Amino acid sequence: MSGSTGTLPRPGVTLEGKVAIVTGGARGMGEAHVRTFLHLGARVAIADVLQDEGKSLADELGPAAAFFELDVSDPAQWAEVTRAVAERWGPATVLVNNAGVPGPKCSIAELAPEDYLRVVAVDQHGTFFGMRAVIPGMVEAGGGSIVNISSVAGFAHVRHVPNAAYTAAKAAVRGLTRAAAIEYGPAGIRVNCVLPGPVATPMMLRGTPEEAQERVRRIGDSVPLLRCAEPSEVAQLVAFLASDASAYITGADHFIDGGQAAGW
Repeated sequence: MSGSTGTLPRPGVTLEGKVAIVTGGARGMGEAHVRTFLHLGARVAIADVLQDEGKSLADELGPAAAFFELDVSDPAQWAEVTRAVAERWGPATVLVNNAGVPGPKCSIAELAPEDYLRVVAVDQHGTFFGMRAVIPGMVEAGGGSIVNISSVAGFAHVRHVPNAAYTAAKAAVRGLTRAAAIEYGPAGIRVNCVLPGPVATPMMLRGTPEEAQERVRRIGDSVPLLRCAEPSEVAQLVAFLASDASAYITGADHFIDGGQAAGW
């Protein structure tokens, strides 16, 4: 019989021994990644512009977590954070490019150039700067895993939600993922892209409880599974891609959208 691996699979997902940087990690979906990674044994750098929330979360989670102020659109800050993380725990072997801004919901003709460039600076350029900053350390460490957070909007523009800047930036994240996966696969670095659909983050739950409930219900009704995702569900997929359990997965899009991209 052919195809024998010679080893039995190890059950479950672990991040023991991993050093991770999670951008936008102070709240929302990023916070879910941070908590999940800590639970699975990683040491986690919470990288965010939100100082108060980031420091409070790090204090709550203990010595395996630390806050690092980071504007992902600034390559100089990326260099400093990468250096500081390496001094504290060793080089990052996992990067989650989660930070992003949604951008204004308006037509292309109404979209101000500065608003378009701001979305691209954070969502697209921030992903590039992050990979560029951590890859040398990963090469030196013998490999690593990068998980870039895109969106179903990066796969297909949502017709009733005009947001060209976000769509363009998130589509670019998918292209950057494939390019990096091909370039650095020989170095043992895997690069994957996660495309969430609607997620019940604090941003979605803003307003009164009644307003939030109605918004979640209305958006959830547009999804085949008839609900929004919980941040923890996205975090479980990201943790799997960060772990050695996904050792032969790279350069791929991973939808976690309740079937939304199957057809609007």
